[in-house]
Parts: sequence; structure tokens; C-alpha cells
Amino acid sequence: MKRWRMKANVSREELAAAANYSPDTIKAMEQGVRMPTPRALDTADDLCRADGFLSAAKEYLQREKFPARAQDFMEREREAISLWWYEAMYIPGLLQTKRYAQALIENHVPPLDADTAEERVAARLERQVILTERKPPVALSFVVYEAALRSSQVDEEQLHRLLEVSRLRNVVLQVLPFERAITAALLGPLVLLETHDHERFAYAEGQLGSELTAEPGAVSRATERLSMIRAQALSPDESARFIERMVDQL
Repeated sequence: MKRWRMKANVSREELAAAANYSPDTIKAMEQGVRMPTPRALDTADDLCRADGFLSAAKEYLQREKFPARAQDFMEREREAISLWWYEAMYIPGLLQTKRYAQALIENHVPPLDADTAEERVAARLERQVILTERKPPVALSFVVYEAALRSSQVDEEQLHRLLEVSRLRNVVLQVLPFERAITAALLGPLVLLETHDHERFAYAEGQLGSELTAEPGAVSRATERLSMIRAQALSPDESARFIERMVDQL
């Protein structure tokens, strides 16, 4: 945009006035600090006689739906034929209600702007098509630590959602009670997935980053830990009764 503006001998102030932005905002767009808006591009295209070249860039202005650190995992998730997921502190994203997802995303640190937060919530809910709309169905196994269920963000709607999903034929949902926790369960969340090409990946998130790996040793360790956690968790029927008791206590 800056090159076209300079070629047309249009000042930053002139473009800012025509697009109804401040010169500093236009400067931030030209320096890549701020994403150009469709209005800015259309105005610059017209003012700088760019013959549609600047306006054509609008299709590339869509925000990424997911944080950069999670994008590789989301791509693999879309290809998955099976997925094991253990969550220690939160309800797994594929099982979250809109209200629960909003509570988490809107309280993100550092804060997200309103548009980004709304897009992240929508993207998280869109991922849930994997539960019912994939053919053949994806084999899904979830273990949720009791601490995640006791969170203040978990309401009756979220508990009913877990019960609803647990009745799907392709889903196994287990609860790991406090008294059955083992060391592997206290190390944090862990996901193991397999793609159509039978590639196996392990994924883990932490405070400062996340890691997706297909390294055989890491995948083997993840498989062993998840197997141990699943063995300690309540059976699916026991887990459903555990959640039902929680609903009754609300």
C-alpha cells in the first residue's frame, strides 16, 4: 500500500483523510503493525489508481482462527481418525459449551480484543463437527480430571453437555477422581491422535508454549502415560453417574 501511495504521489495524510483514519493508523498499516482494513485498501486503491491490485488483497485479511502455537495441531485434528485426550484443568475444547468457551477465551491473559475473542469461540465450536459429522466416525476417547469439573466456570449446561456427548457411539468419556490421580495425570494435558495416513502425533500444551511431535519416542511415552491415566479413571458408566451426581448437587 505504501509503494502504491508513493508512486501516485499521495501523502499519508491525504490517504488518512480519505479513508477516515488518522495518519498514525495508516502508518501502522503500512508498517505491518496493524492489519489493513478493507476500507483502507479500497480507498488507497481508488486514490492511488491501483486498478484493483490493492482491493484484491482483502481476501487475505482473514484472521487466523486459532493461536499460532495451536495451528499445526488443529490441522492434524481435522485429519484424525482416532484421538485420545486427557485434560487436567479444563473441559476439552471439543466438549465445551459456548458459554464455557466464552468464559475461558474472554478471560485470556493477555486480553484479546472483542473480535478476536468472538472468532476464537466460533472456531472452537466449529471444531466440534468431529464428534458427529465425520464419515467414518472418528474414535474419540476423553479423560477429564475431577479438578476440571469442579471449576467455577463449569455449570449445569456444561455437565449436561458432557453427558450428552458420552452417549455417542464413537465417544468414550471417563472421569479421573482426585483419589485416583497418579503422577502422570498431574503433569498436564496430553493428546494423542492418528491421521488417515496412520501417522501418530502427540500434543501437549503448557503455560509458555505447546508441542506437536511425531517423534516415535515421544509418541510412545505419551501412549504409555495416557494408557495409565485411562486405567486409573472411572469406567464410562461410573463416569456418567459421577457427573449425574454433580448435576444433582447444583
